[in-house]
Amino acid sequence: MNKKVIIVFLLIFSGASSWANFILIPMDYETQKNHLKAYGITYWSLERDTKVQWLLNYRGGSFLIPSSEKLERECKIRGVSFEIISNSEAESILKDIQSPSKNQESVVLEKAPKIAVYTPQGNEPWDDAVTLVLTYAEIPYDKIYDKEVLNDELILYDWLHLHHEDFTGQYGKFYRAYRAAKWYIEEKKLAEQRARDLGFEKVSEAKLAVALKVRDYVIGGGFMFAMCSATDSFDIALSAKDVDICEPMFDGDPSTPGYQKKLDFSQTMAFKDFILEKDPMVYEYSSIDTTNDRKVPKDKDYFTLNEYSAKWDPIPTMLNQNHTAIVKGFMGQTTAFNPNQIKSNVLILGSTKINGEAKYIHGIKGKGFFTFYGGHDPEDYQHRVGDPPTELELHPNSPGYRLILNNILFPAAEKEKQKT
Repeated sequence: MNKKVIIVFLLIFSGASSWANFILIPMDYETQKNHLKAYGITYWSLERDTKVQWLLNYRGGSFLIPSSEKLERECKIRGVSFEIISNSEAESILKDIQSPSKNQESVVLEKAPKIAVYTPQGNEPWDDAVTLVLTYAEIPYDKIYDKEVLNDELILYDWLHLHHEDFTGQYGKFYRAYRAAKWYIEEKKLAEQRARDLGFEKVSEAKLAVALKVRDYVIGGGFMFAMCSATDSFDIALSAKDVDICEPMFDGDPSTPGYQKKLDFSQTMAFKDFILEKDPMVYEYSSIDTTNDRKVPKDKDYFTLNEYSAKWDPIPTMLNQNHTAIVKGFMGQTTAFNPNQIKSNVLILGSTKINGEAKYIHGIKGKGFFTFYGGHDPEDYQHRVGDPPTELELHPNSPGYRLILNNILFPAAEKEKQKT
């Protein structure tokens, strides 16, 4: 991009206003006081029809926004660090980014994506890392669940997050530890009633129908993000579309004999050749998850984000924007993924160096995209049932939570960048 083109672009970008100042929201480690709320400021700008430039690999993935008094005030209210720069300074930054010698790129964010979170209405924001960070960053979202999905309401949304759901109908495989617990018994009854209300005899049948709707949403051009057990249980449900993998304590009748050999891996989004855990007393779905086999000490549990060419691979570069390439690990029912059971067309964005497990993966399905992120809460190493919520006020610069917010902004990118 030559100097003349950059000047013209800046004039268009700023609305050809009489002032040509810009606000730079730096996202490096040294400068930004609140990385998470910075994403909220960016979303706030997009909601007001202001285009934002995401400066990939420039100072941790900074944002460049046309200046206004309202934007300055909003940054101050939310505690987000910002810098006011002139037209010429912005021009110089963009020119430097365009240099072939720099692994950097500028991506235009055009429109605030409409966000849905698949979660039961009774769940609080702190029950799930995504709803927790959306609330903290002040990014609006709608809650939807089985009824809304089956009524084709997904078409109203650009981005969908799957709460820590069990799409297999086995109630999270909590049977051994919690089958006598009041909350488990009540949730099982509630799930069964919901399924009946929707016209299904079993919870597993209802969840499969939801999974198929979500799959079709992605194929049609949607963006889907999932964490923890919603990742592998989603693919397992798709692979078991024509067989019963639930034991009697889950659905009242025996499973299909020899169901392992009847799984159809061509139906899945990300995983292949996995072996299901048949024992209902084992807190695990399949060999996709590495939780029970990993031998990683907590003080050495980190995963590394892979580096990509910002100019040639803008999608993984967007998803991996951060102020550090090394992120501390965290566990969950599904902590990380066995790389041998990830399909070859799925990109591993982040993995551990000790045992090579994949923590963060991304893929394309039809016209849409999906991202799977292992673990429950990036700032709670081993979250357990009943544990207190994470206070994100204590973790405003969390690199693990930044990965979630990268995915939320991804659908706002100009369409040609998404297709690259």
